[in-house]
Amino acid sequence: MTSAKEQTKKVPVPLDEKDHDILRLLETDPKLTVRDIAAKINLSATPTHERIKRLEKTGVIKHYAAILDKRMVNKGIMVICMITLREHNKKAGAEFINAVMQFKEVLECYNISGDFDFMLKIVSESMDSYHDFFVNQLGEVAGLGQTKSIFVMDIIKETHQLL
Repeated sequence: MTSAKEQTKKVPVPLDEKDHDILRLLETDPKLTVRDIAAKINLSATPTHERIKRLEKTGVIKHYAAILDKRMVNKGIMVICMITLREHNKKAGAEFINAVMQFKEVLECYNISGDFDFMLKIVSESMDSYHDFFVNQLGEVAGLGQTKSIFVMDIIKETHQLL
C-alpha cells in the first residue's frame, strides 16, 4: 500500500494510443487474453504482451479485480461519512488512517479539504449493522471529532473506468 505522500511523487507514464487502447479494453474486461487484445488493437501478441507487462511494472495498472454487486453480497446500505479530527497533526492523522485501514466496511477513504478532514465510503448490511459499526468501531477511533453520515439513496453513476 502506498502512502499519500508516495502517490504525490508519482510521475505520469508516457502513453501512446495503443497503450490507451489496451487500458480501455482491460478496464472493460480484465479477463481478455493477450491474443484477444492484440487482435482488437491490430498488433501482434508479443508486443501487446510486452506493453501490458510495462503498464503493470510502471504502476499504470495497479491490479486486476472483480467488481461485485453490493446488493448481491448483502451490502445494501452505502454511507458517505464525513469526519473531522480533534487535532490536526501528523500523529493524529496517521492514527486515524491506520484505524480506518483495518475496517472492512470502509471501501474508500479520502483526505479532503473544506469543513471536514476525511470522507469515507462505507458499505453495510443494514441500518442496524451500520449503527453498530459507527458506534462500536468508527466511534472508538482516538481523536475523532465531528462526523456526518450521508446515506446513499440511489447510485446514478458508478464506474471504475478512467479512459
